Amino acid sequence: MNLFLIDAIGPFFRDDARYKINWSKIPFDQLKLDEPERTRLFDRIRKDFDVFCRRVAEIGYNAISLDDLAHLADHEWIEPQIRDRIAIFREEFSKLFTIAENHKLQVYLTTDIVSYTPALKERLGADPTKTNTFVRNLIDEFLQDFPQVAGLILRIGETDGLDVEGDFNSELHLKTPATVNAFLRELLPVFEHHDRKLIFRTWTVGAYRVGDLMWHRRTFARALKEIESHAIIVSMKYGESDFFRYLPLNANFFRTQLPTIVELQTRREYEGCGEYPSFVGWDYEHFARDLKQAPNLVGICVWCQTGGWHPFRRLAYIGEGSPWTEINTFVTLRVFRDGIPVEDALKACLPDAGQSHLLEFFRLADEVIKQLLYVEEFAQQKLFFRRVRIPTLLGVYWNNIFVNHSLRKLMRHFVSDPEDCIRAGRSALGKIDEMKTLAAEANLPVEDIEFMQNTFQILALAREYFFRPYDDEIRRRLKKAKKKYKKAYPKSLRPRYAIRLDFQPFHMRRRFLNWSLAVALRRRRGYRVIDSIFTIHFLSLVYHAIRTTRPKWIPKFARKSAMGIDTVFR
Repeated sequence: MNLFLIDAIGPFFRDDARYKINWSKIPFDQLKLDEPERTRLFDRIRKDFDVFCRRVAEIGYNAISLDDLAHLADHEWIEPQIRDRIAIFREEFSKLFTIAENHKLQVYLTTDIVSYTPALKERLGADPTKTNTFVRNLIDEFLQDFPQVAGLILRIGETDGLDVEGDFNSELHLKTPATVNAFLRELLPVFEHHDRKLIFRTWTVGAYRVGDLMWHRRTFARALKEIESHAIIVSMKYGESDFFRYLPLNANFFRTQLPTIVELQTRREYEGCGEYPSFVGWDYEHFARDLKQAPNLVGICVWCQTGGWHPFRRLAYIGEGSPWTEINTFVTLRVFRDGIPVEDALKACLPDAGQSHLLEFFRLADEVIKQLLYVEEFAQQKLFFRRVRIPTLLGVYWNNIFVNHSLRKLMRHFVSDPEDCIRAGRSALGKIDEMKTLAAEANLPVEDIEFMQNTFQILALAREYFFRPYDDEIRRRLKKAKKKYKKAYPKSLRPRYAIRLDFQPFHMRRRFLNWSLAVALRRRRGYRVIDSIFTIHFLSLVYHAIRTTRPKWIPKFARKSAMGIDTVFR
């Protein structure tokens, strides 16, 4: 392996005053470009960026990623006022490229396919050929203008979130494996000519016929059919869904001879975002061992800041830092690059910690996440809906903890031994008590373990609501726990989870629920006849009819979060 890539967007978030932040991309619309704000802002960004680059280079990373092509590539079709902003970004980012170069770090830029301004949208319309040509020429000129950039990271299966405002908004342009293949064939000669790399991400969120690219062998094969180029690297997440636990290694790593890199997340967006220890060392060691058999793995791509919509604000390697993310980031590199055991990587990362307590602490942290944040029996089940593998984490999403009657019915459907699930939760809480003692002895942040304990107590209590006969007492205990939690962590002092309680009955008979889930979900990757007829086509029509005539039937969270649930039904 020779490419050890890490995202470097953290410096751009220091001045973001919003409570909940979209961490999926640099918040360009929040950056002040008028003087004197511009000078103050970018002076600070450069200082933070220099520190970040120095620290990640010291531990062994050799490349960084930044966002994004749209805000740095100029074109005469773009509105004049936006071109003025692009000119500023080009000037300021050139200085960042120089800093990275001084630390011997290659620079890769991300890009969605495709990002539009209103003028570009009007010019390009719905003509895919015209759009492909425009993107090819834009990239060609950009690579000529910026020889410091080693390549681009292409995201074709997800767009900006619904909350994104500003000069550019991205849309899903490539909708079938054939269009992906044709697009790559058009772009690759440009990268070959400039001797740069095109890092092609297979990450998709289920939209259109290419929505299963990340896990479906035939879609994967069709998209990359007869692609042969020294300029391409295929980038895949380690599993068949987002960055969750209990997922098997993505088998597509073993189905291509093209160079590949594996995407890993060290600031776990669904597991506290670095607010408490969510250690990935042993999971990643297992993946690293299996990937030794992959035909052409050339590196890793680590996301230490990117991903999620939440209020948690710790920035890895910047300011006060993010200790749990930084431990994950160090251990991940050493496991993949050097092939050393997790235990040795931890000792190298924390040489001054009490070694007799260190390994036991992280073993307990790993167990608590898997036993209480996740519901193990559900997480071990392989479930697909339409073109998406169902996430293995149920009831917790970013900084939201959901406790409601509909989730109660789902939990009781999927978990066959509810009392064992409750006992596992209580056992995990006991392990957090041990972690607090070990953290103090190993000189690790005890207050983070207390935050973890107070949060996870609500998860354990929710299991009693989910799996035991309902009574008013459990409702009162949950409401009291929520009130106590909010008082312990006022928003002004520390970002916290939002505890979303709703005890309104979800009126669906058990028999009908079982039938509905059996029709909608499947337990194998291959599509059934009923999927082709019903879940992919007919359900899409039903959903869009409901979305148009009865939008409030769809929960606000599902409508407004990220790209919105609409994406799944495209």
